[in-house]
Amino acid sequence: MARGMFITLEGGEGSGKTTQAALVAEALRAAGRRVMVTHEPGGTRAGEAIRAIFLDPALKLEVAAELLLALADRAQHVRERLQPALATGEIVISDRYCDSTVAYQGYGRGFDLKLLADLNRLASDGLRPDLTFVLDCSAEIGLARSRARRAAAAADRFEGERLEFHRRVRDGFLALARDEPDRVMVIDATAPRAAVTARIVAAITARMAS
Repeated sequence: MARGMFITLEGGEGSGKTTQAALVAEALRAAGRRVMVTHEPGGTRAGEAIRAIFLDPALKLEVAAELLLALADRAQHVRERLQPALATGEIVISDRYCDSTVAYQGYGRGFDLKLLADLNRLASDGLRPDLTFVLDCSAEIGLARSRARRAAAAADRFEGERLEFHRRVRDGFLALARDEPDRVMVIDATAPRAAVTARIVAAITARMAS
């Protein structure tokens, strides 16, 4: 059986990744494709336990500790869910993957990018996305969306970061897109929801055809 296709959705807080993951999966299933949707951190039982620590606003984590939590989550996620699904020919859509670690812990926190690339390869077992979509909007718009969505709920550890942190994260995603234009496509996340979905589905369909 042919290997499936691995798609990742990336972007800052409030960029619409989770919504688009569901909409794109629905469109692909309607076209007869088998699709699995997952997310990081999380996606496995162990990953959800890691996620609770990773996002807890009451915890002050050192940069290395935060990074290692993300990598531990990824190591479990890749081996338990991503590789088996791809091996059966499914299209896998993940809400966040290695690029988020580069953008948040690398550009956002200032962790060494070369070492981070090596650690990502270790955690991911070398599994790279076939296509990545960066849903892009300004940090101001993204945070406003994210906070409105949560209403009275407390912001998580990342939503509570200063605006400058989120601007650096956005810069990181855009830098990744410039470095790997064949894999990473930037999508305007302020466009109408249906237009964003259509553009992503069209790009996935074209890649499958090629």
